[in-house]
Amino acid sequence: MGNRCKQVSFSEDDSKNPPAQSFLDRLTRRYSRPAYGIAVMLIYLLASTALGLALAPALCLFNQFIVWSQNLPQSLSWVVLGFGLAVSFFVFGFVLLIIVPIYNLLLPTRVRPFKGGYYSLQAVPWFLHNGLFYLVRFTFLPFVTLTPFGIWFLKAMGMKLGRHAFINTEYISDPRLITLGDDVALGGSVRIFAHYGGHGNLVVEPVVIGHRATIGLAATVMGDVHVAADATILAHSVLMPGSRVGEGETWGGVPARRISREEMELFKKEIGIPTKNNPESEIN
Repeated sequence: MGNRCKQVSFSEDDSKNPPAQSFLDRLTRRYSRPAYGIAVMLIYLLASTALGLALAPALCLFNQFIVWSQNLPQSLSWVVLGFGLAVSFFVFGFVLLIIVPIYNLLLPTRVRPFKGGYYSLQAVPWFLHNGLFYLVRFTFLPFVTLTPFGIWFLKAMGMKLGRHAFINTEYISDPRLITLGDDVALGGSVRIFAHYGGHGNLVVEPVVIGHRATIGLAATVMGDVHVAADATILAHSVLMPGSRVGEGETWGGVPARRISREEMELFKKEIGIPTKNNPESEIN
């Protein structure tokens, strides 16, 4: 009886997958764990080649600093080597910013909306796209956030950005499926990603944030969320999948919900923030 229940459970879970498109897809689903292990090892190998290519010019430069420091007094040589190591790190980072988008362009990373199992060929572009993006996110992206280099990299990875978009976070996933309008502001440590999962299934759906919308400090925006123009998401709020924020609306909370203008005015009054109705309020 127990085995029968397990078989039914597996069948129900697998039925949520789109139909297998090839023999390789059927094989991947049948031997999901070994296939996943192979995919992980391949992404490590791919990451090693990208990191190695980025490190090569940095190591070449650092070797030159070693040569320059050899005839210097010891105390000064340490200064030169320290400076050379720092410069070499930034050379590595900027080269990586170029190499990873090239890999992303050449490899099968064309992520599309998807709903199904993690262990299927349809999930490979999502897995590969994020694996490449994370090489920069967890090494060098924090050093170029809020700079034109960071904006360029996000665009090169497929993120659609309007004019003067302000992005003060590196906690991003699925950049190819994220669209930000003109003058959008993402506050510090905002988490934005175009997927969610649970019960053995993966859902990949685009995120769209309209013109002049503001996403507050450390807010979370999950997959399948649309935020209309001039909307505001309060700090530390969580927009759950399927949320549709209307034009000019304010949302807040966990999970986030619409907050009326009257409710916001009352909240500001309670904590002493000056409002239109009470301009003389002071914060003690």
